[in-house]
Amino acid sequence: MSSLLGLPSRIPVVRSVVSALFSVMALSVAPFAATADDAVAPPPPAVDVLVLEPESVRTWVEFSGRLAPVESAKIRPLVGGVIQKVLFAEGQQVEQGQPLFVIDPRPHQAAVAEAEARLAVAQSRAQLAQDELKRSQQLVNDKLISQSIYDAARSAKHVADADVKQAEAVLSQQQLNLEYAHITAPISGRVSRAELTAGNVVDAGINAPVLTEIVATNQLFAEFNVDEATYIEFVRSVQDPQQMPVKLTLARDSDVVYEGRISSFDNRLDPTSGTIRARAVIDNRDGALTAGMFANVRLGAASINEVLLVPSLAVSTNQSKKFVLVVDDTNTATYREVTLGEYYQGRRVVAAGLSPGERVIVNGLSHVRPNTVVAPREVATEVAAAH
Repeated sequence: MSSLLGLPSRIPVVRSVVSALFSVMALSVAPFAATADDAVAPPPPAVDVLVLEPESVRTWVEFSGRLAPVESAKIRPLVGGVIQKVLFAEGQQVEQGQPLFVIDPRPHQAAVAEAEARLAVAQSRAQLAQDELKRSQQLVNDKLISQSIYDAARSAKHVADADVKQAEAVLSQQQLNLEYAHITAPISGRVSRAELTAGNVVDAGINAPVLTEIVATNQLFAEFNVDEATYIEFVRSVQDPQQMPVKLTLARDSDVVYEGRISSFDNRLDPTSGTIRARAVIDNRDGALTAGMFANVRLGAASINEVLLVPSLAVSTNQSKKFVLVVDDTNTATYREVTLGEYYQGRRVVAAGLSPGERVIVNGLSHVRPNTVVAPREVATEVAAAH
């Protein structure tokens, strides 16, 4: 009875214990519920992909070169005398035939006058010999003189004619010397300074001094060395190397591009460097180029080829190897080693490793690892190149 009588008094205690147990269980289960929520996988990272399609491009290879004149002339006197005039300013642009120097022409004018007089005398003697020969011809026909007299008259005529030719040659030489006294530009171009000024005496011949130098500036040679592999690849693809275009920029001014064409390759390969000397003719359209400048020369293939191009930012480096991440049919990013060619408008030519139609990740690479699932979004070539 006592136990039965005490039961009601214990019921509140039991209820309190049960409530406490449920509270403990709730607190124990709560961390497990939070952990389950945290274990839900995050969404695949979003990436931009470019679908590779063949493009028609002309491949280019870059070299370092130096500018050289296509034409140049060192001006030397062809006759001796005193320099009377210097008719140009240092660094002036001159045209072919423009007067540069005047050597005192008076001695040469006198020599021309003397040669003209000698020619007149020779012509007079030739005329007299001609008349004598005619008379001798008539007399020998009439048998009034011997044949020997006639032969002497004929010989005198030949000598007189020779004297005329000699006098004409001397006159031509003296007239040429008079012309040489007025020195003109043999080519168009930029003239250097006058090495000798008015009042100096100059001599002609092997010891003649250089008076000045002219360098043609409308066109210049870009001379550069091409490696053997590039030379073979380019030359085998074209019959005429002059079809190969060239673009040139200056080392400190890459904004202005000068265009030209290959002029020639040397006739042998340098065994020391493994390169061959090439020359390109460049049009100096603004006159800013001058011989001796260093330049960046881009040599283009003669033909336009179908190639695959990838943006430079899509390419990563693993030690010495280049690779890209390609998204396959299951949207998984896979590692792909590639061989790259030259640059073309901010992109790289793919020589090996990729095929048309493949999707290459061009943006979001920092959030992607190989063999992970991604959420690809296709972008246009222009958008991919702008990243």
